[in-house]
Amino acid sequence: MKDKCKIIVIGGSAGSFNIVRKILSNLPEDYPIPIVMCLHRLKEYRNGFVESLNFVSRLRVSEPFDKDPVKSGCAYLSPANYHLLVENTRTFALSTEEEVNFSRPSLDLTFETVARSYREHVTAILLSGANRDGAEGIHFCHRQGAFTIIQDPEEALFRTMPQEALRLFKPDKILKTEEIINYLNVLYR
Repeated sequence: MKDKCKIIVIGGSAGSFNIVRKILSNLPEDYPIPIVMCLHRLKEYRNGFVESLNFVSRLRVSEPFDKDPVKSGCAYLSPANYHLLVENTRTFALSTEEEVNFSRPSLDLTFETVARSYREHVTAILLSGANRDGAEGIHFCHRQGAFTIIQDPEEALFRTMPQEALRLFKPDKILKTEEIINYLNVLYR
């Protein structure tokens, strides 16, 4: 299982930030699999997100620059008001193109570009959110052979996003936060 996963991509919106903080605080500092996080946030709040995640994370969290390579042992957060894409060269691309599903960054775009670059070597996780951005993207990951996890809507603070994804397809797992953490730690070993 661990040899198959080369990248983890996490998407979330309303209600997901504290879950991401909890996930990062429970991963070891030598966690080797790169983690790409696309989270909706207000455009005008450019500071504080990364600092808050680094405060609890043992992994270094950063907002990548355009053309930065995806590196093992790092966690990356989509910058405010930019689409975060992963190119076939396994480098990041930032875009200010039109919003997708009223969102920039778009979870759908991040999921889709990671899946195009890494195909079946992706573990894709969709968390709480109040809109449908991310549902099509994680479904695309699933069709590319990725291992897909959707946060249990019963636990999600905002159920719209996980429920919309579940309407589209049956993921590999539907998990609560603690189960997601356990899964990621088993994936590492």
